[in-house]
Amino acid sequence: MNGQMSQNQVPEIIQGRTNVFEDLGFAPEEALNLKIRADLMLTIKHFIQTKGWTQKQAAVFFGETQPRISDLMNGDIERFSIDKLVIMIAKAGMDIRVEVNIKAA
Repeated sequence: MNGQMSQNQVPEIIQGRTNVFEDLGFAPEEALNLKIRADLMLTIKHFIQTKGWTQKQAAVFFGETQPRISDLMNGDIERFSIDKLVIMIAKAGMDIRVEVNIKAA
């Protein structure tokens, strides 16, 4: 049936975990690091969008280059460390709350 669904077929829905990076096959430690970075990047991106800034204006505010802000806005997660993102969050006047939970064995 050439890969297309008929109107009567229901797509299969698979429940994912709480971390999409684990679903993509990353090791748990790397998946956690990626999720933290992604969450921080989305927060900064939202901050920039709320301000209505151009990438150049955001670059001046954060002391970064415009291409670096472009990387952030495009979700280029590999270009940002947690440390760098925390510094940017602090420059934006936001606080970060960390919660650590012990998983059941």
